[in-house]
Amino acid sequence: MNRRELLVAGLLAPALEGCGFKLRSSQVFAFERIAVTPENGATVVAELGRYLGERVVPLAPVTGQAAAQVIFEILQEAREKTVVGINASGQVREYQLRMRVKFRLRTPQGQELIPEAEITQQRDVSFSESAALAKEAEEVLLYRDMQADIVQQLLRRLGSVKQLAQAPAPA
Repeated sequence: MNRRELLVAGLLAPALEGCGFKLRSSQVFAFERIAVTPENGATVVAELGRYLGERVVPLAPVTGQAAAQVIFEILQEAREKTVVGINASGQVREYQLRMRVKFRLRTPQGQELIPEAEITQQRDVSFSESAALAKEAEEVLLYRDMQADIVQQLLRRLGSVKQLAQAPAPA
């Protein structure tokens, strides 16, 4: 960096701090251990597990392992592909790709921390017979992008839970 770039960066840093700008930090969760169901099958589960790392524990704890404090249930994961545009000869010109994930968060005792909710993403993709293989690859990338967006939204929802439900006092 030359002196001019350093000077500009030095002048902009306080301005960004004053406006409330802050780099995104790692997510803070109200729980230490989470079970995610189904444990396999849903593609969102695998990516969510990568972000949550060591916090993810099996629903049925292995001997000596602490039980999950919360259970995150993926109730439904669906991918849809709908024709939204055709040309004059009836050939498909555009598709709409959708991905929906229905989920909820509860304690092992059954108290809902996040009631059943759904996150939906959609992308439009043009289609051309002459580039069918390239369009298939584009479709795969768009689904992967939607999945990443959904996982980020799920992490924000998990972070919105500020405290776990307290057990009721004995009567």
